[in-house]
Amino acid sequence: MMLSASKRRMMSIIFVISVLVALLIYVALRTGPLAPVIVTATTVQSRSITPAVFGIGTIEARYTYKVGAITTSKLKRLDVNVGDAVHEKQVIGLMDSVDIDERIHAQQANRQRIEAIMRESTARQRYAQNQARHYETLFLTHAVSEDALRAKNLELEVANATAAATKADFSRINADIEALNLLKANFQLIASADGIVTARTAEVGTTLLAGQPIIEFIDPQTLWINVRFDQVNISGLRAKLPAHIVLRSHKNQILTGQILRIEPKADTITEEAMAKVIFDSPPSPLPLIGELAEVTIHLPPLPAALVVPNAAIQRQGEQVGVWKIIENKPHFVAVTLGEATLDGDVQIMKGLTLGDHIVVYSEKALLPRHELRIVKSIPEALK
Repeated sequence: MMLSASKRRMMSIIFVISVLVALLIYVALRTGPLAPVIVTATTVQSRSITPAVFGIGTIEARYTYKVGAITTSKLKRLDVNVGDAVHEKQVIGLMDSVDIDERIHAQQANRQRIEAIMRESTARQRYAQNQARHYETLFLTHAVSEDALRAKNLELEVANATAAATKADFSRINADIEALNLLKANFQLIASADGIVTARTAEVGTTLLAGQPIIEFIDPQTLWINVRFDQVNISGLRAKLPAHIVLRSHKNQILTGQILRIEPKADTITEEAMAKVIFDSPPSPLPLIGELAEVTIHLPPLPAALVVPNAAIQRQGEQVGVWKIIENKPHFVAVTLGEATLDGDVQIMKGLTLGDHIVVYSEKALLPRHELRIVKSIPEALK
């Protein structure tokens, strides 16, 4: 029996509508709001982790030396410049001594005059001593009066006082000459240790005040890093722990060092703790003073505990937890966190058991009603 044209048209329309409805249902179940959420998952493991602390610091010199003028004077000569190496007791410059040589010569001449006076006073003292002894002998034989003896003793006392004053003047002159020689020696600019010049603050002919620095140099063997760490992560940080150091100027080179000390005073504004980190051996070439460095401190390994990836940790309101997979649905479980590593592992102290299946990454925010589709890679599954 032949179908009429109108019935055939109706059946075609019904077929097309059925296909579209089926396609809509398929799309809704596969990629729509009813589709399973694509996630990656992992199993809770028990193992030991080695936590680490990361900080940023600047290169500094542990010892900085400054050489400057002792008295106000002009810079007469300077033999070193920035970047030059200096050695202990090396003369690196000279201040203009003005009239120091003339003053020394004047004091030396004055010393010669005092020496002559001292010889004269010594001779008078010996003569007065002889006269006093002679008059004592004469007085015992009643050859001279008591007044004459008393006069000779008085002359002896005057001679002794004059000799003592002359010797004191001679000692003072010697001290003045010695002081002038020391002052002249201090006009020499002398390096107090081995090092490298980092700053030159004056040029020849500049008048400098007493104590004003001219040259600044550091000991390259005593470089350290002033590192700042977040106070939240410094548990277990102590002296002598090993450190990996990466300078900003040498991104591909890892240097080794250790913590010298933890500073007793923290920064209350930035909430950071500070530490001094030293190199195991001086880096070559020498880094710039003030250059930034990335420092990683490796703490001692911890006892075995439950460990999950840090990416699995989620926050729901005020609770911190993970999405645990039960019968292919997510269930939020609050957990207590322990130590974490820079590699992304974190300890779970409470809330999970060994072997639990948890979500690591998801294509969107999870809800308890969602169905899950576990894949190895979300980008690959979405292609």
